[in-house]
Amino acid sequence: MLPEPPPAGRPMLPADTFAGTTAVVTGGGTGLGKAIAVELARAGAAVGILSRSEDHRLAGVAAVEAAGGRAAHAAADIREPDQVTAAVDQLEEQLGPVRVLVNNAAANFPVLAADMSPNAWRAVARIVLDGTFFCSQDLHRRCRAAGHPGAICNILATQSFTGGPGMAHASAAKAGVGNLTKTLAVEWAPDGVRVNALAPGLFPHDDMRDDLKALRTTGEDADARRSPAGRLGRVHELGWAVSWLCSPYAAFVSGHTLVVDRANWLRRDFVMPEFTPVADQLSAVLRRD
Repeated sequence: MLPEPPPAGRPMLPADTFAGTTAVVTGGGTGLGKAIAVELARAGAAVGILSRSEDHRLAGVAAVEAAGGRAAHAAADIREPDQVTAAVDQLEEQLGPVRVLVNNAAANFPVLAADMSPNAWRAVARIVLDGTFFCSQDLHRRCRAAGHPGAICNILATQSFTGGPGMAHASAAKAGVGNLTKTLAVEWAPDGVRVNALAPGLFPHDDMRDDLKALRTTGEDADARRSPAGRLGRVHELGWAVSWLCSPYAAFVSGHTLVVDRANWLRRDFVMPEFTPVADQLSAVLRRD
């Protein structure tokens, strides 16, 4: 089994790494986004939490402040570029110029492609792909206007490499974000704006929705046995990885996707297990509920 990481709360980067820098984390009030926000704060960033939900925004601010950081929040539907601009303006008034962006906000839910409604497809694609682009474009404009470098990290999913049966909308949109990451890295390099991505594996957290929890095997030990590493990811490990990608210590890294999943997406068996149609898997979950 791969060893456990150093404990949560131990800084991975010097405490002044992001001194004088404001970082915005979309969807930074829950789950992985909150863990990312906390680790950026521990490395010295002032953190802006962007979300539609006030409860989520307040939870993100509280987590950052509990870690000794400074935070503010603003409401925005990232599918609407005017709302993004207004929200980031508000955050800059409170925290200072934004130079780091983590595109973490996402939407997903298990549904068979044959049963997916047009609204379901559009809702997920617009939040994941459109929202990532509009937020990234806003950050680039600010950095270029100020003549200051910036860094963007887009949160992907390994199903964007392989396809995502049962999650066609989310996996297709994330694949689009992966492609966008490479394109923007080249276009915006002359302006000093780096664009990278991170693809996490399974990082269980308290904010996971019930429908996604239901797809997992019951119990952490059982889930851990499904991974080559023999354990699950710890959310602060993800926060460390994102913080490094956005930091000056990764100043020559752009257009890269860092996979943090214990090599799980690369797993292959000599004799593959019996195939179970995705429709049957989802039906079993629904019956269990």
